[in-house]
Amino acid sequence: MKNVDKKIFSLEDSPSSFSETNRFLNVVQDAIAIGSWELDLVKKSLYWSPVTKKIHEVSQDYMPKYEKAVEFYTAFKERELLEKVIEKAIATGEKYDIEIQLSTAKNNKKWVRAIGYPVFKAGKCIKLMGILQDITAKTNVYNETALKEKQVRTILEHAPNGVAVVDLNDEFLFVNKSFCEFLGYTEKDFLELKYEEVIIPELRSECKDLTQKMVDGTLTNFQMEKQYLQKNGDSVYGLTSTSLLRDENNAPLYFIKNIIDIGPTKKVEKRIQQLHETTEEQNLRLLNFAHIVSHNLRSHSGNLTMLIDLMQEDIPAATQNEYFPFIQEAVKNLSDTIDNLHEVSLINSNINVNLESLNLLEYTKKSLNSSRALLLETDAEVDVNIASDLTVLAIPAYLDSILLNIITNAIKYRRKDSKPKIKITATAEENHIKLDISDNGLGIDLGLHKDKMFGLYKTFHSHKDSRGLGLFITKNQIDAIGARITVISTVNKGSTFTIHFLYEQN
Repeated sequence: MKNVDKKIFSLEDSPSSFSETNRFLNVVQDAIAIGSWELDLVKKSLYWSPVTKKIHEVSQDYMPKYEKAVEFYTAFKERELLEKVIEKAIATGEKYDIEIQLSTAKNNKKWVRAIGYPVFKAGKCIKLMGILQDITAKTNVYNETALKEKQVRTILEHAPNGVAVVDLNDEFLFVNKSFCEFLGYTEKDFLELKYEEVIIPELRSECKDLTQKMVDGTLTNFQMEKQYLQKNGDSVYGLTSTSLLRDENNAPLYFIKNIIDIGPTKKVEKRIQQLHETTEEQNLRLLNFAHIVSHNLRSHSGNLTMLIDLMQEDIPAATQNEYFPFIQEAVKNLSDTIDNLHEVSLINSNINVNLESLNLLEYTKKSLNSSRALLLETDAEVDVNIASDLTVLAIPAYLDSILLNIITNAIKYRRKDSKPKIKITATAEENHIKLDISDNGLGIDLGLHKDKMFGLYKTFHSHKDSRGLGLFITKNQIDAIGARITVISTVNKGSTFTIHFLYEQN
């Protein structure tokens, strides 16, 4: 090998042997895509191998000129660098190895690795020899990777959520600005801490177990709410997502943690919980109050009714005046009001009763039978379209009451110029059973009454039996079983009440 080296680089080679060696080198250069060049400082001549010419995108018969070669390096910075290392090599005999960008004859930008070796004779540099390698692809990949890394780092650094990179020894490798602000530490502080030191002691064992499972490969990632310890000693809540980065051989490298400050959310949740507990307590008190008032008032109104009845029987003369009928009517109205309030309180006290799966067609027929006298009296037409196997979730007494109230309303509030027509249809939807009860009655002016449709003691027609209680009770019963009701109505054309019931599937 030493002999070969001497033969290649000897300055006293014969022309024929030099030509053979040159051909050999050209073949090798072409195979490994590395070109060579030689600058003769004595003859002021420049030689480029075929691969070097290919890199510069010139023809193979191109003859490079000593003075023009640096013009391929169009950028001032690049040209200045090349001239500087060449001058230094000539002056000191020091070789150079640089990566530099050139502009080819076709104006394409290429990155090349340029290596130069000075050759001295009698203490004077007589030539520079070197190689040129096209590294454009590699450099572009490197630059793109570097750019992406910079972009990712910039994104992480300025992300609104906290980001921390922790090694397998639980030490911080990187923290972003948001995480520093979250806990009140500086980036330098974190580099002197372990991750477990910034979470509350009660969670440390669990976190270690989970991260070990990730290292073992039994867990890919996990998310949990954690209480972190700030620098001032306060604790704050953070929703933390942890993932593990592995190398190409699947060996674990480090953990990436994304931390969302959920302190404000936890405060809102706590406030909601307090309000919920307060509301439940107040509702219970109101329910108890309603029961007590209802019971006591019913007792008193019952006593008043009984006393009035006794007066009529035992002291009829005392009732023969213009005031007694007013007293009697007032006591009756008081008794009716108390009975109504009692009925409403019973509905609200049954909110925790288990719902049953009830056959909708059977309950509809039952309500129609209960209304048979009214139906015959008014010659009403009823069209029922409900599948025999359709069931809804409800409380039996409530379903009876709901259906009966809407059906009887359709009969009571009919138009005088036509007989009642009632259509009852049920369809199964994805999440509910939809029941439509339509009539051709008086209708309701929703523009005027929409917001008080189901209000207590709200009436919309002059009817001797109108008390403004039926729809109020119906709405309360529907709410109690988790259903919902809507109304479409046009004055003098009729109304459609639509109820969406829960059913067994949901």
